[in-house]
Amino acid sequence: MSEEETLGIEVILNEEGLEKAPSCPHGPTLLFVKASKGVEQGRRFYACSACRDRRDCNFFQWEDEKVSEVRLLAREENNKIKQPPYTHQEYLSRYRQFISLPLAQKRFCRDCQLLLLPDEWTMHTAHQILADVSLAQLRRPSQLLHPLENKKTNAQYLFADRSCHFLLDLFATLGFVKVLCVGTPRLHELIKMRNSAGNNQVMKSLLLDIDFRYSQFYQEGEFCHYNMFNHHFFSGKSAEDVCRTFLLEENRERVVMVTDPPFGGLVKPLAHSFNKIGAEWKIQKKPGLYRN
Repeated sequence: MSEEETLGIEVILNEEGLEKAPSCPHGPTLLFVKASKGVEQGRRFYACSACRDRRDCNFFQWEDEKVSEVRLLAREENNKIKQPPYTHQEYLSRYRQFISLPLAQKRFCRDCQLLLLPDEWTMHTAHQILADVSLAQLRRPSQLLHPLENKKTNAQYLFADRSCHFLLDLFATLGFVKVLCVGTPRLHELIKMRNSAGNNQVMKSLLLDIDFRYSQFYQEGEFCHYNMFNHHFFSGKSAEDVCRTFLLEENRERVVMVTDPPFGGLVKPLAHSFNKIGAEWKIQKKPGLYRN
C-alpha cells in the first residue's frame, strides 16, 4: 500500500481554531488536515462540519489563506441564500394560520415540503399536493415529510414506532421525565402524542435537528434548528437559551439524551458537541445527564 493510500483526514478541535473558523451555510466550519499514523501531512484547511460530500457543501479554505473582502462578502451572501425561506417565528405564524383553515383548504406541497396557505396555491399548481391535511397528520411530521436520505449529509433513517415506545417505557421505568432528542424527530413526536393521549407519564421533550422543516410544526420551546457536528444553533442565542433552559429548569429533573447521528458521521466533533451539552448541566452541579 502506497503512502498516499494510507493518508486519512483528521479533525483538529481546539478553542483557537474553533473561534477563528469561517462559516458555511451549516454554521462554523471545522479544521481538517491530512494525516498518516497520527502525523500531519500538508496544510490544514477548513471545510463543512455537516456535509461529507462537496456536492452538498463545497466550502474550502486553507487555514493560512488570506481571503479578500470581495470573497468574504460573496460568501456571506451565499450563506444567507441557503438558509431556510422563513424564520422559526414566521413558520409558527404560518402554522397558526394553517390550522385555522377548514379541512378542505389544508394543503401540503410534497415538492416544496411546505404547508400551504390559500394565497400560495397558484404558485404550486405544477407540484404534487397533498389535500385535506388532518390534525392527525400534523401531529406526525416525520411521516408527512420526505426523509432526507443523503448518506453523506443527513442519512435520515427514522426510528420505528415500536423502538420509540420501548425507549420511552424504559425511560419512564428509570424515572426520566425529560428527553433531549438530538436528531431523533420521531421519538420527539411520539412523546408529544403520548402526552396528549394521557395514558402514560407526562414527559418533556426538546428536539435539536439540522432539518429545518420541523420548524413548521413545533414551538420555539419544542424545536431548535441545530447542527450536532459543530454545536451550532442556527437561531443564535435565543435557541441556545431554549436548550439551556430545558436542561436546567424545574426541580433537578433528570434528563436523558438520545441521539441518532448520520451513518459515517465524524465521532470526534459529535463528542465535542455532546460534551458541551453536558457542561451546561455540570455548571449547575446537576447530576444525571445520560447519553445513548
